[in-house]
Amino acid sequence: MKEIYKPLFTPWNIGNLEIKNRIVMTSMGGTSIFGWMEPNHFDEEAAHFLLERAKNNVGLILPGIAPVRNILFGQWLYKGDRKFERLADYMKDFHKTGCKLFIQLTAGFGRSLAINDIMIKALQNKVLRALVKPVIDVSYLTASASVTPNRWFDEVYSRPMTVEEIHEMVDAFAKTAKRCKDAGVDGIEVHAVHEGYLLDQFTMKYTNMRTDEYGGSFENRYRFPVEIVQAVKAACGDDFPVSLRYSVVSKTKGFGQGALPGEDYVEVGRDMEESKRAAKYLQDAGYNMLNCDNGTYDAWYWSHPAPYMPLNCNLSDVEQIKPYVDIPVVCAGRMEPDVGAQAIAEGRIDAMGVARSFLSDPEWVTKLMNDDMASIRPCICCHNACFNMASYKGIGNDQLLSDNAGMARCAVNPETMQSKKYKIVPTSQPKDVAIIGGGIGGMEAARVLKLRGHKPVIYEKTDRLGGIFNAAAAPSFKEKDRDLLAWYDKEMQDLSIPIHFNSNVTDTASIVADEVIVATGAKPRQLQVPGIEKTIEACEYLDGTKEVGNRVIVIGGGLSGCEIALDLHQKGKQPIIVEMMNDLIAVRGVCLANSSYLREYFALHDVEVHLNSKLMEVTDTGVTVKHEDGRTFSIEGDTVLMSVGYEPAPLNSSRKVHLVGDCKQVGNLRTVIWRAWDVAMAI
Repeated sequence: MKEIYKPLFTPWNIGNLEIKNRIVMTSMGGTSIFGWMEPNHFDEEAAHFLLERAKNNVGLILPGIAPVRNILFGQWLYKGDRKFERLADYMKDFHKTGCKLFIQLTAGFGRSLAINDIMIKALQNKVLRALVKPVIDVSYLTASASVTPNRWFDEVYSRPMTVEEIHEMVDAFAKTAKRCKDAGVDGIEVHAVHEGYLLDQFTMKYTNMRTDEYGGSFENRYRFPVEIVQAVKAACGDDFPVSLRYSVVSKTKGFGQGALPGEDYVEVGRDMEESKRAAKYLQDAGYNMLNCDNGTYDAWYWSHPAPYMPLNCNLSDVEQIKPYVDIPVVCAGRMEPDVGAQAIAEGRIDAMGVARSFLSDPEWVTKLMNDDMASIRPCICCHNACFNMASYKGIGNDQLLSDNAGMARCAVNPETMQSKKYKIVPTSQPKDVAIIGGGIGGMEAARVLKLRGHKPVIYEKTDRLGGIFNAAAAPSFKEKDRDLLAWYDKEMQDLSIPIHFNSNVTDTASIVADEVIVATGAKPRQLQVPGIEKTIEACEYLDGTKEVGNRVIVIGGGLSGCEIALDLHQKGKQPIIVEMMNDLIAVRGVCLANSSYLREYFALHDVEVHLNSKLMEVTDTGVTVKHEDGRTFSIEGDTVLMSVGYEPAPLNSSRKVHLVGDCKQVGNLRTVIWRAWDVAMAI
């Protein structure tokens, strides 16, 4: 491996436990060894997921959160023998890899629970609440330190936990940790004085207004996590390692208000001075490691970095607490291996935490060790499949129940947490397959077909691969999108897939092939308003085909329009956003971590936004817009840029074809790639 990465591959200790290298796979919702949105059990899919990463040279693995009291049906996790018996058998195989495993146990969510419409109705209706309580006790699950508004729907308030409930929770941590230890697990991680979860809500003044022994003073606010580690140590012994998931700085201005990188603000959560004191206090209470980043659910883009966040976004804060403790400090948050290795070599942190890169490529550590960085399939921070909990004005968590139950899947790698559905099955009847279109969908279909033993050929009408994704990857903050395009280009070369560039296929009748896949993408939606010919389309700006002036009116405040507005502002332009809906990015599938960053960026920088507003006319000096209240007004600008969505543009064909990607139904990268697999596996 390259010299710069060697500090990552030195041993270190958590208490008396030696870890073989300094790469930590941090916890991700949906990868719990005890299942997720179902009664707790030993989860085979998660076990496969974790073992595959362990075999690929990770030092320490932290599975997804395991609530000590089950979300559904409310059973305490420590009850039931079978899942722990299976865990004990599993740990024997797991330890053959040389990797260590800590089970992450959580007290819960409190006001951060992503409540959906059904949960909201249950909280607001006594009869419905009583009916659903045996299955899902929403009042208990959202209970917090004090009466506080839910992050996802601020008309719903959490009730305060009782002291008896706190004591039950502390006892459950101890009993569950002991069962994990007896099953051969190497340690536990307490979740979490971090990200604004339940324990964190007790520690922070803006969410804790209690007047009993769990509120008020510093010691009282941190009493809950302290009692947990003391109880675990009493049950498991001082030598049993206990890590704490810890947010160094809350980066929070108030309920539903985060602080962007570089913003001057007043911290309502944990500031750096308190964090230095808290880190030492928690260490002295018994914690053996601090697994760190920043943020709360009110500032979610720090804990779940959107693509607009800087690389290594939490390092400068995390390294500041290192001098105040004697236990290992791990830093996570868009960490780059070279930067992490340097920070470790200089003693600024002890290990590098990485999460979602393990979703996109389970072998990335092995590839790094083998100097094969170009083969690493990158995480692009889209959250399309792993954490697509969307929220916008008037809507709590607008997420499909299937996605809620199936988190930790991956937009760019369908095999992740779906190993039974998506796997390469060699074909017994190799076929010649023509693929019309060399965008992401076409390339993914070609890749899967070739791995199965078929003979795909791509026909691309331009002189390069990537399709519309080339334009999407153009902004400076889309470096990982560009890495994904480079990865696909390398895959096409490594698999020796023939590509005919500048081949504009208009009729599949002339194509000699056993099967034909059409992956021709979509076309921009056209609004029928006067002056529309004076506008430019989003991709014309992104790919540099057309220039824009200083004041750019962006019609459409969806994700694409907002990303273009962000790009324009960062280039010194003055974007103005016009959106028909009552909020920006008011769509299902875009994670709140991503959308809240954009909304708060525009608010901080006074970007002009017109909601509930419909384009009526494009003029020589700008646009005429009609608000939903009936007002009609003009907005002046140098350029009018259209970003109002796309429509499928399939190729007319005289023969039976398979449609892949946006030419079938306009979606996102996840729908394109997963559909490519569906089609390629059916041939």
